[in-house]
Amino acid sequence: MKLFKIIFKILVVLIVIFSLLYLGLYIYVKNNPIDIKINNSYYIYDNNSKLVNSMSDEWIKLDNISNNLVNATISIEDKNYYKHHGFDYPRIIKSLYVNIINRNHMQGASTITQQYAKNLFLDFSKTWKRKFKEAWFTFKLEANYSKDEILEGYLNTINYGNVYGIENAAHYYFNKSAKELNLAEASMLAGIPNSPSNYSPLLNEAKAKKRQKIVLNSMVKNKYITKNDANKAYNTHLTYYGHLESNNSNTIMYYQSAVMDELMNINSISKSILETGGLKIYTYLDMNSQLNLEKNIEKYIKNDKLEVASIMMRPDDGGIIALIGGKDYKKSQFNRATKAKRQVGSTIKPFLYYAALENGFTASTTFTSEKTTFLFDNNKTYSPKNYNNKYANKEISMAAALAYSDNIYAVKTHLFLGEETLLDMLKRVGIKDNLKANPSLALGSSELSLMDITSAYAILANTGYKVNGHLIKKVEDMNGNTLYEYKNDKDKVLNSSITYILSELLTSTYNYNFIDYNYPTCYDITEKLTNKYAIKTGTTDTDHLIFGYNKNVVLGIWSGYDDSKISDVKDGTPLRQIWADTIEEYFKNKKPKWYKIPDNVVGTLVDPITGMPTTDSNKATMFYYIKGTEPNYDENLESLIPTIKEEKENDQ
Repeated sequence: MKLFKIIFKILVVLIVIFSLLYLGLYIYVKNNPIDIKINNSYYIYDNNSKLVNSMSDEWIKLDNISNNLVNATISIEDKNYYKHHGFDYPRIIKSLYVNIINRNHMQGASTITQQYAKNLFLDFSKTWKRKFKEAWFTFKLEANYSKDEILEGYLNTINYGNVYGIENAAHYYFNKSAKELNLAEASMLAGIPNSPSNYSPLLNEAKAKKRQKIVLNSMVKNKYITKNDANKAYNTHLTYYGHLESNNSNTIMYYQSAVMDELMNINSISKSILETGGLKIYTYLDMNSQLNLEKNIEKYIKNDKLEVASIMMRPDDGGIIALIGGKDYKKSQFNRATKAKRQVGSTIKPFLYYAALENGFTASTTFTSEKTTFLFDNNKTYSPKNYNNKYANKEISMAAALAYSDNIYAVKTHLFLGEETLLDMLKRVGIKDNLKANPSLALGSSELSLMDITSAYAILANTGYKVNGHLIKKVEDMNGNTLYEYKNDKDKVLNSSITYILSELLTSTYNYNFIDYNYPTCYDITEKLTNKYAIKTGTTDTDHLIFGYNKNVVLGIWSGYDDSKISDVKDGTPLRQIWADTIEEYFKNKKPKWYKIPDNVVGTLVDPITGMPTTDSNKATMFYYIKGTEPNYDENLESLIPTIKEEKENDQ
């Protein structure tokens, strides 16, 4: 009896403490509410400050959402929603029992309020810290808002397959408002949030239909509809729309997802602000360029399984004006432009040749292009091959080696300089990957991201200033206060005179003067190019790439298979056509800029293959040199000298 009294007193004390604690917390959260109409709202603007597509769009009232959708959501996600206070304890106990018995996580017990709290934080980790925050926000939501208000917020922000909010989803999938959704459409949409990548009908209709059936059966079980209603809805043929009227793009979501990834990594914006949202995000997006790039990819890449990624960047500050992470976001959300690492092939060679120019090479420096086996210590050998096994079997200039993308010349240069030289060069232009010094590095055997290599090309394009590719220009809160603004430090890492010479060398890839024993790699797009560009292509067994630039813009494109299988595309013709059409369209109503000749650089007319002065006026090509390193003229070539003077005056 005495023990019972002690236990009773302890229980009373615990209940009193718990009640006081609960009362204190309740008073605190009532005085510190959260604005559920701002939370999880992210408004993304293009380079003209035009709203591209907000991540929550216009907030709509619960009364403007179809009852079919509301009932379907409650039925499948939280049938006791209007009966609990944020936590469904019987359901929690049941799910724990099922999971323990089956020794697996087979059932969850999150309520709609808990899911909404989770969505507000954009954090789906499974740590105890996150679960505590979820519980805390669940408590705050239930204390400050009615059930209808919480449900309204949930439906306005939930993920329906990377389309956020039910109004967006209704327009995206069925081209109608949320209020107009019928039972068939509503039950399909209500099934998506459980696993957006699996249950989106645009990604996997078979799985989506199975999920729809589960939703409809739950509605029957919870007496929202009859069995006959469920069968009729399930058998209704649904036609999917597949885009939002605001942009009508299959790829814009890649840009948006990259923006959100970048936003979450801006250290100067506090975690609490990022988690609660309500932000205006101003980007460099040029919608015309984005749609044009997408159009050209669709035009030239017909293989459904062959993927493409592309980045279009401003060289002066690294601002990204267009980004495509794949051919169709509806089919694959993996962003190949920012997250994939692939072999870059010969597109690494400009950085090798910059290092060579910095170490005494010139545009006329020659090596013999022929089948070569390199012998190293311990009798190790390396036998690189040229594309299509074409060799000059004679000495060729650096300019010719770039024009044909000659691998023998590149490896000889790499070994002559020392394998560490290219590694150091890549670090200078921002490549942070832990690459290894080896002979094949000169041929792009290492894997890099499209973002990193495009940023490196931007440094060549801006004459040597380090930039980092980025999408966000500025972030403001809903009151217009600036929370973040990108600042470019303009750190000089390369020599402007050498970048000028290299950029001129890269025009050889589409110069007809280089047609000899081989063709320049981009000769097939020469007729399309009305402006001057520096261009380099790259090919491996699994990848095709092309990068090109002038003073205004850098455009990089990659194509290959996600599983890295050997490509059945014999050459990079489709990519070259995409690149040429896209870059020319970009300059349709703009005036492109090339570079002024630096004071310490001179031009000399030479034979493009040998790199030596020539009397052949049909073959003579202008090469550029640091003063004092140019090949000497014979007296009979004096008549050719005024050509460079005229060109120099025109560039000024």
